[in-house]
Amino acid sequence: MLTTFLLQSGAPAGAQSGGGSMMLIMMVLIFAVMYFFMIRPQQKRQKELVKFRNALEKGQKIITAGGIYGTVKEVKDAYVLMEVDNNVSIRVDKNMIMKDPADLAQQGK
Repeated sequence: MLTTFLLQSGAPAGAQSGGGSMMLIMMVLIFAVMYFFMIRPQQKRQKELVKFRNALEKGQKIITAGGIYGTVKEVKDAYVLMEVDNNVSIRVDKNMIMKDPADLAQQGK
């Protein structure tokens, strides 16, 4: 009885090997889609952000990762002196600086 059940439910040996190659093709396609829709655009944004941080100059409006808006007062190798109000300046690590969203909106118009 066990033999009859195995013969009825089992697929031919040739069909199983074809299913394995289809699974491999599907996995490769899923990885390709993830790369082109998720990984590649993120790498592009990271490169643009590094380029922006290296091109910082005095008077430029910026925002920190913590949400503090200000203007660049002085640029050093590792940090930026940022003016947040009249005669109020803070030192911020360059890696925590983003573009001011208001500037991005003006560029899009």
